[in-house]
Amino acid sequence: MLKLFTNRLYSASFLATLLFSAHIHAGKDDFTKKIELASLYQNADGIAKRASYQGNVVIQQGSLKISADELQIDASKGEGNEIFIATGNPAKYSQQQEDGSIVTAQADKIEYHRETRSLSLDGSAQIKQNSSSVKGESIKFNMELEQIIAQGSDQDSGRVITTFQPVSKPKESENKPQDKQP
Repeated sequence: MLKLFTNRLYSASFLATLLFSAHIHAGKDDFTKKIELASLYQNADGIAKRASYQGNVVIQQGSLKISADELQIDASKGEGNEIFIATGNPAKYSQQQEDGSIVTAQADKIEYHRETRSLSLDGSAQIKQNSSSVKGESIKFNMELEQIIAQGSDQDSGRVITTFQPVSKPKESENKPQDKQP
């Protein structure tokens, strides 16, 4: 029974990865741009290399944008290794991909790991692109490697929900060759 559950979990994770890997490819230029922060209040400790921000917090790096009620930054591991921990009701993420589409995500807590270019979404997590989505209690999203790992919870159904929207079929008249008129 456990093996069947584990196999289904891996299959669902693989399916979710395929869903997003076909389309998600973050604008790599975003990661080479400066990070700007805006908030109503800031408290920073240069020795501990930690900072906190409250009130309408917005992080922007190119087209990557995270908005939250509060933000904690841990820069203790050095430049380029910062971890941005955004919390909100919900905290939100968006980024334009190289193909022009927009990926959005939201959760109670979003961690942006600058070194690995990844997000950890915890608490009522969901990520969307176009009309497809993945929802679960927690989602790990590697923006550079185009990988998603989602986990359910023990509450309600406890399952990860992946939604694929139907693809429209071309009309029959578009598939048939037109009769040539003299």
